[in-house]
Amino acid sequence: MAKSENKTKVTAVTPEAFIAALEDGPRKRDAERLLPWMAEVTGLTPRMWGAGIIGFGRYAYTYDSGHSGEAMITGFSPRKANMVVYVMPGYAGFEAMLARLGPHKIGKSCLYLGALDKIDLDVLAEIVRAGMDHIRKTHETWDA
Repeated sequence: MAKSENKTKVTAVTPEAFIAALEDGPRKRDAERLLPWMAEVTGLTPRMWGAGIIGFGRYAYTYDSGHSGEAMITGFSPRKANMVVYVMPGYAGFEAMLARLGPHKIGKSCLYLGALDKIDLDVLAEIVRAGMDHIRKTHETWDA
């Protein structure tokens, strides 16, 4: 069987260029605010992953099936409906932090946020760091 290649991987586009090309409005303003904030919180360099995700750091994974690859440690995507923050290990055990965050919805590794001015960014930083700590304990990681 042919090995499948990851569709979401680092591109040559800069996060700044990606954000500059977004339609003017609240999502663009939030992305402009979140980019330096995430860089500070993570201590990692932002890179574009695929066409619309700004990721920070990388980790190596191997599934039980044998499929392996690389993914970002954390990141965000300024989608039209919501700002999406990616916390790769998911949110099990994060209930207390999520209760203090502000309006949100969660998916497997996705944290869907409305306007950033309704979110407690200190709590979001706790969530991002907790997710990064988990990935660093369980996977090989690097910044690039």
